[in-house]
Order: sequence, then C-alpha cells, then structure tokens
Amino acid sequence: MKPALVGRRHQPAPPPGLPQNMLDGRPGGGAGWCRTPAEPAKNAEQGFTLIELMISLGLFALIATAGLALVQGVLNVQGRTEARLDRLAEFQRAMFVITSDLDQISVGQVSGGGPNIKFSRTAPGTGGRAAEVQYALTGDTLIRGVGRAQQQLLPGVAAVRWRFYDNGWIDAWPRSEEEANRWPQAIEVEMQVVAPKAGGAAGSLRRVVVLPTRGDGQ
Repeated sequence: MKPALVGRRHQPAPPPGLPQNMLDGRPGGGAGWCRTPAEPAKNAEQGFTLIELMISLGLFALIATAGLALVQGVLNVQGRTEARLDRLAEFQRAMFVITSDLDQISVGQVSGGGPNIKFSRTAPGTGGRAAEVQYALTGDTLIRGVGRAQQQLLPGVAAVRWRFYDNGWIDAWPRSEEEANRWPQAIEVEMQVVAPKAGGAAGSLRRVVVLPTRGDGQ
C-alpha cells in the first residue's frame, strides 16, 4: 500500500492537465501544488518493553523450575533403583554362600533348629580338613561362622528358620540321639528380610538344598 500523501496547498487546486513535475515540486517545475509522503507514526525497529521483559523472565523461571524438578526426579529414581539392585545382590550372595556350604557338607553331625544350624564342610578335591560352619541370627544380621572367624552375611533380616526333610519336614534335627549321626535328606532355609533405610526390597527368601549321600553309608 502506498504511503498516504499530505497536501500542502499554496494555491487553489491545480487545473486539470498540469504537468507532473509541477505537482512533485521538482526544480524547474515551479511552485504551486506539492504533495509529500506522510511521516511514519513510529520507528519500525524498537526494543522490548518492561512488561515484555518481565513476562520473558517469568517464562524462563518456570522452564528452569520444571527442568530442575525433572532432573531431581530422575536422580531420586536412579538412587532407589541402585539401592534395590544392591539389596538384590546381597540376597544372591547370601543364598550362594549358604548353598555352597550345604553342597560341600562333610563327615560329621548336622544339628539345628529355629534360627541356628551347625555342620561341617570341606572343599571337594582339596584334601583339607573339614571346618565347622555355623549360622545364627544376631540382632537383624545373619552371621556365618567358620571356625573362629565370624562373617556378617546378610543385614536386615527379621527372622530365620531352618527346617529338615526326612520323609517329611521337621523343625529340628536330629529328632533323637539315635539319629545324631544321620543326615536329613534336604535342608531348607527361610528368611524374612526387611527393607534397609537406604531403600531396597523386603520380603521372604527361601532355599532348599538336597544333601549328598554320606560316604560312610549312613
């Protein structure tokens, strides 16, 4: 759209057929009727107003707050996931040690009931002496003892129960003095675990280990 023209009247309206150069007021065109473009009301290039700056800063603050909350949420989830994985690794390690001990049971008596059990084990093929192994619950920690050495095998344990299978499950072994030198056919351990303060899983753990046949024929 062409800019509006503002007329400056020096004489009455020009007669029809007046040359264009006279209308434009160019040199040599003479004076008379002159039209000039109207000046724009404002400059097209302007800066931000105070209100616009305040709105922009508010939007940036909202975006930054949302981003910080998102990052914090991701970090919290990552921390809980790592705590659960660490707890799961503790469960797996404890069950591996218990299974390994029972798989390598050696000559000697097996006795236990409730949270305690005692037997002898040796590493096959090494020719070493059998070592006495004991499991007991102290406080909320499952303790494994080999000889005089004590190991905190699993923390966060609420209860432990050992059971023995010999044509049926029983809560203590041996059942009588006559069976003191016999082994049960299988041993079961069941633990109630609680979630630690750092986070992690809680629930019940159970493992059944079938004992090898005794070499002395009993």
